[in-house]
Amino acid sequence: MMNPSKIDEDGVQYSIGKFDGKNVVYDFPKILVYLGAKGRILFGKDFKIIEKDHEIIFKLCNYFIRDKEKCAQNDIDPDKGILLTGPVGCGKTSLMRLLKHLVPLQRPYRVIPARNIVFGFNHIGYKTIEDYGDGQFFCFDDLGVEPIGRHYGKDCNVMGEVLLSRYELFLKTKIKTHATTNLKAKELEDMYGNRVRSRMRQLFNLVAFDKNANDKRK
Repeated sequence: MMNPSKIDEDGVQYSIGKFDGKNVVYDFPKILVYLGAKGRILFGKDFKIIEKDHEIIFKLCNYFIRDKEKCAQNDIDPDKGILLTGPVGCGKTSLMRLLKHLVPLQRPYRVIPARNIVFGFNHIGYKTIEDYGDGQFFCFDDLGVEPIGRHYGKDCNVMGEVLLSRYELFLKTKIKTHATTNLKAKELEDMYGNRVRSRMRQLFNLVAFDKNANDKRK
C-alpha cells in the first residue's frame, strides 16, 4: 500500500508527516524541507523558501492537504479554487507549480499562461474557449494582463469567457480552477466586468501575498 506521507524525489525519500493507515498527520516543518528540495529540482539550485513566505505557504498547504479545520480558520473553502495574488516576482507561479506535488494522489492541474490561451484563440477562434471549459484541471497564470483576443476581425475578452465557462463547469461538476494575478480586485473588475468578477468570487478563494513582498527575480 502506498504511504502518502512519504514522497520520493531523485532517489531520496522525504517524510511530510505520519500515516496511520487511513489519514496523514502532516508536519509543516517537514513539508517545508520537501518543498525546498522539490523547488530546487524544478527551478534550479538557487531556489529557496524564505521565512517571510511561511504564513502564505502554510495557508496554501492546508488548502491542498484539505485540512478543513485550518482552512476554516483562514476563511478558505477547500472545495473552491485558489486565486493567488501579489506583486510581480513574489513567487506566485513557482508556488502554484510546486504545491501540486505535495499531494501526488490528487489529480494534478496544468499551469497555463493566460496570454497563451489568447494566442490560441487568435489562431483557432472559439474552440479555444470550449477546450478550456472542459473537465481538465487548470491554473491560469498571470490573469488580467493578457491582451484582448482577436479572431477574423472580432475582438473577444478571451479569459473573461473562459472564466464564465469554468464557472458553469464548477456548478455542474465541482471541478476547480486556480489562477495567479498581479491585479487587485478593482483592476480585475475593470478588465473582465462585474458579471465575471462576481463569478470569480464563487470560483476562487482569494489568497494574497503582502503588497510589499520582495521581487525574488532580482
